Formats: sequence, C-alpha cells, structure tokens
Amino acid sequence: MYAIIETGGKQYRVAEGDVVTVERLAAEPDAAVEFPVLAVGRGADLQVGTPRVESARVTGRVLGHGRGPKVIAFRYKAKKNVRRRRGHRQAFTRVRIEKIEA
Repeated sequence: MYAIIETGGKQYRVAEGDVVTVERLAAEPDAAVEFPVLAVGRGADLQVGTPRVESARVTGRVLGHGRGPKVIAFRYKAKKNVRRRRGHRQAFTRVRIEKIEA
C-alpha cells in the first residue's frame, strides 16, 4: 500500500517504513506527525481525493532535523567589477512513515 501526501508545498509518494526528507516541520524529534492524503493506492487500485481523501490517514515519526548542503548563488557583471556571492542551506526534517490507513 502506498499514499501520496502533501507537506511543505510538495507531494511525496510514501509507503509504510519509508524514511522521507521533507521541508522543516515544527515538531520535536520522536514526535508523531500526520499528513494530508491526496491519494491512496494498493497495486492497480487507486483512490484519488478531491482534493484530499478524508477517510485516509498517514502518520509518521520525526527522526530529526538538519540542513542540506550549501548552495552558492554567485552573480557578476562583466567588466564592471560587480560581484555578489551568497550561500544558502535549506532546513529539512527526516520522517519515518509508520502507518497508512485507508
């Protein structure tokens, strides 16, 4: 069984036992979190919500938080001695999917 969940403006296809990296959640490590379910499937059978499947629930447990690799944004203008260097590290949360109920 699998489900399509939505969090952080993105959609993820998850199954029980999967570990997914999602946008940072405001939850402590080892806390339970619940995600909105957009679709639930088992094999060729797929139940799609409009926009959500109200009878379905996906619960997970927060494993921890972290920050991704540094991404450098470098801009310059040729022959003008204009240079701008900025860095960014995106925050994330690792979640283990524990249960999918349909």
